[in-house]
Amino acid sequence: MAQLSERLNRLSPSETLAMSQKSSELKAQGIDIINMSVGEPDFNTPEHIKEAAKKAIDDNYSKYSPVAGYPALRNAIVAKLKNENGLDYTAAQISCANGAKQSVCNTIMTLVNAGDEVIIPAPYWVSYPEMVKLADGTPVTVPAGIEQDFKITPAQLEAAITPKTKLLILCSPSNPTGSVYNKEELAGLAAVLAKHPQVYIIADEIYEHINYIGKHESIAQFKEIHDRVVIVNGVSKAYAMTGWRIGFIAGPEWIVKAVNKLQGQYTSGPCSVSQKAAEAAYTGTQAPVEEMRQAFERRRDLIVKLAKEIPGFEVNVPQGAFYLFPKCSSYFGKSAEGRTINNAADLAMYLLEVGHVACVGGGAFGAPECIRMSYATSDENITEAMRRIKEALAKLK
Repeated sequence: MAQLSERLNRLSPSETLAMSQKSSELKAQGIDIINMSVGEPDFNTPEHIKEAAKKAIDDNYSKYSPVAGYPALRNAIVAKLKNENGLDYTAAQISCANGAKQSVCNTIMTLVNAGDEVIIPAPYWVSYPEMVKLADGTPVTVPAGIEQDFKITPAQLEAAITPKTKLLILCSPSNPTGSVYNKEELAGLAAVLAKHPQVYIIADEIYEHINYIGKHESIAQFKEIHDRVVIVNGVSKAYAMTGWRIGFIAGPEWIVKAVNKLQGQYTSGPCSVSQKAAEAAYTGTQAPVEEMRQAFERRRDLIVKLAKEIPGFEVNVPQGAFYLFPKCSSYFGKSAEGRTINNAADLAMYLLEVGHVACVGGGAFGAPECIRMSYATSDENITEAMRRIKEALAKLK
């Protein structure tokens, strides 16, 4: 029998896939499922961006691009970082990839050696620990519960750092919790990191523009650690361009060169037409970004209000992204319709099969007492989904 590599066998299968698979099966049976499991804006890509892509096709942007992306796109990203974030980079410090997901993985693969420890605050996005395992590193999770708004403290970070620590992965605004680190909180973490020059930082800022506290703050702004920060961002969430697959890193030139070397061997540059679309996203009007942000904020207010009316749900108020991450462990051990809820995965499956709403158990995100629901859907869907959830949970005794 063929033997799979140890590398692959170390990876965990995605819990989210089990949910979407089951959701699809029920839909195929004609059951009306409201899908709150998907981390994807429900808007269409803005018109001026689509036009730029059509023009790129007509202008024959159909050849290989440079591995790091077209200079015009990298210069547009440099301008964005300066204008929006007050950060100085050059085009040589930018590398574009097939989505921010590849950008994160590229950076981990270029920095992490076997046995290196990577600090990952929990709850975390499902792929971080798996990418670290892929690089033969050791994920070290630092739990931050709902009582601290799902954000780690400087003391927790300090306690987690050892001589083997190579990297911290910080996601703000966060998937899956929607928590956002403010400037003071980031300054506290930066002060700890300043004492440990061997630790690098991946700042995953893909949800930057879906922010309800007025201004995004980047940990890269702190001079004492700036040269160890790799910012990861892209166009997928802010511009509703998930399928276009354009992400980027901004960081020290030596890391960017290493990422280009790696990417040059296994994917080369990202899609040429998508790059021209992304360039238009960064250089054109930002009005659609604000329109979408306002819609997400309205939905955030709606889902928080409705979730707080559900007995047994513990809810915080997310300050960014488009997820609610209620603590639901009060339902563990309860039963209905011949099934017992032992954990969040059971609860998510119960809500799918009985309530016909697809959510994701928090175990996959390092928080087994919570479930993740995406409110990147219509107000009507949110209202109906929460009604169904409340009704289904009321049956558990």
